[in-house]
Amino acid sequence: MARPIWTGTLSFGLLNIPVSLMPGERRTDISFRMLDARDRKPIRFERVNADTGEEVPWKDIVKAFEYDKGSYVVVEKEDIASAAPQTHDAVEVESFVPREEIGLRFYEKPYILLPGKKAEKGYVLLRETLKSTGMAGIARVVIRTREYLCAVLDEGDALVLMMLRYPQELVEPDEYKLPTGKAADYRISPREIAMAKDLIASMAGKWAPDTYHDEFRQRLEAIIRKRIKAKGSTTRIVEEGGEEREGTATNVVDFMALLQQSLESKRRTPAKKKAPARKATGKAATKARKSSTRATRKTSQR
Repeated sequence: MARPIWTGTLSFGLLNIPVSLMPGERRTDISFRMLDARDRKPIRFERVNADTGEEVPWKDIVKAFEYDKGSYVVVEKEDIASAAPQTHDAVEVESFVPREEIGLRFYEKPYILLPGKKAEKGYVLLRETLKSTGMAGIARVVIRTREYLCAVLDEGDALVLMMLRYPQELVEPDEYKLPTGKAADYRISPREIAMAKDLIASMAGKWAPDTYHDEFRQRLEAIIRKRIKAKGSTTRIVEEGGEEREGTATNVVDFMALLQQSLESKRRTPAKKKAPARKATGKAATKARKSSTRATRKTSQR
């Protein structure tokens, strides 16, 4: 079982609940080591002085803030300690807000709160109250030397602590050039909106996260397993990519046609009927156009 990242109390009002902060995510990225291509030996990165090129031991390294190009002010450990908050052992809920009022961009990282010994009653009390009211507790927590803004939420049988970004960390969407105005300003017809709604309704379903997988990681793991099995073989293994889908390079988009095709693909295939004659496509259509062009030129030359 994972070790607690932090142990303290979850407090709101006069109620204090002993809790442990546990990881709420699992890193599955594949990590790589840098090797020398000539002899396959690991590469070591050293801390060197930018002017002399000499290696600098950790004991001689200090932190500094570059306030101007090439100008630094050294920040001592005591300075950082003096700026750090004093409270390190509590998640202090300062207010409760409706969950839907917290914008999606504020959420950053999940943790799970576990109740301490004989703290189940207070834990369940807060969990069920949040669940019935649809509220979220806005709190602050200090981990190591940094203070974080966070939200305490209910999820199933758990109390989840979500790290939040401060407003200063977010880029406002209006800083970018976005298409503003109404749908009609972009020649979007009511019929197109209705068909888009029908398409969304036909694709609607329950959120099932277990059906999604990191396919890139799975393919890369398969390649690595083949490499290991080949015992260091230098044969390059190339996975063939899928064929390019039709219409990916079109410049003019017929939204109505795309919506209609999407809707039809989501419906049951009807009984087969005799297909009407189709217009020539592909090479046949190109040949026909060329023949027509030549005939037109001969006519104009007469």
